Amino acid sequence: MTTIETFFGLISFSVPNAYVLPIAIVLFIIGFALLIFGGDWFVDGAVAIAKKWHIPDLLIGATVVAIGTTLPEVMVSAGASVAGHSEIAYGNALGSIICNTALISAITLTFAPGVTDKKSLTVPAIFFFVAAAFYAVTSYTTGYFSRIVGIALLVIFAVYIGLQVKSALSGKKGDEDVLEEESLPMGKAILFLVLGAAAIALGADLLVDNGTIIATIVGVPESVIALTFVALGTSLPELITAITSLKKGHGALSLGNVIGANLFNLVLVSGLSITLNPFAIPASKLIAGMNASLLVDIPVVFFVSFVMILPALIKGKLYRWQGITLLLTYAAYCVFQFAF
Repeated sequence: MTTIETFFGLISFSVPNAYVLPIAIVLFIIGFALLIFGGDWFVDGAVAIAKKWHIPDLLIGATVVAIGTTLPEVMVSAGASVAGHSEIAYGNALGSIICNTALISAITLTFAPGVTDKKSLTVPAIFFFVAAAFYAVTSYTTGYFSRIVGIALLVIFAVYIGLQVKSALSGKKGDEDVLEEESLPMGKAILFLVLGAAAIALGADLLVDNGTIIATIVGVPESVIALTFVALGTSLPELITAITSLKKGHGALSLGNVIGANLFNLVLVSGLSITLNPFAIPASKLIAGMNASLLVDIPVVFFVSFVMILPALIKGKLYRWQGITLLLTYAAYCVFQFAF
């Protein structure tokens, strides 16, 4: 018999060992669903409340929506970090960037290539590559993320948000977040906000706890589970945004959302996780005696980011070959994670 604890340890039950894996998989999927619906409810409620207070749409999009869609990653990584599962905290941040870029944006680029606004992408792209360079240098030189590193990442996040707020209030930023829905009644908006936050928290807890159980039983490192399944689960809000943008003919819009989400994964998700509980780069997976994350994960982050962002910044266009290249890269990356 094995005891399974869930919902922050408030519920525990004993099951025969043969049923542990199936139950863990079911709870893992339930965690996925809670993250999806919770993220949607939270953003809807937050946007409605912001509108009631007559906050400009540009400012809502630059802050509330952007942070709201990143909440699943924040909750999963912060919870994993506090619980001592640094591999999940680390893998979720990098895995979400790879998933956002090589799967989510790749879908948009493959099916809806076109022109994009270089100016609106410049600031997020600069902040992302600066944060990524800082993250990579720390990884390769020390292999340890100290609390100072976490605080530095959070400072970058604060500066970026400050610039976004200033730009939105001045009316100079051409952000076109789609906020076309009618505003919810205040009572319903508050209910959505509370239920969304609760669903995200519970979903994150289920994802971390049962992802750890699955990894242990199957014999796959926690970092692999985090880099693939957990990353995909926490990136589902961005995937839904991308699909919605495609349906409404705003293919280029999802590119900006992905760049912003990737930046938040580095500076907010990683920054908060590291600050709460500093950790070394997980070394559970090795290639020729060397850390696989340093040889594969971080280089893949830079490769897919360059493929996605540089043509848009240089030419102001999105190309189908970018999407195909990214999708092939993501497929190869997933095969590598589970085959080696």
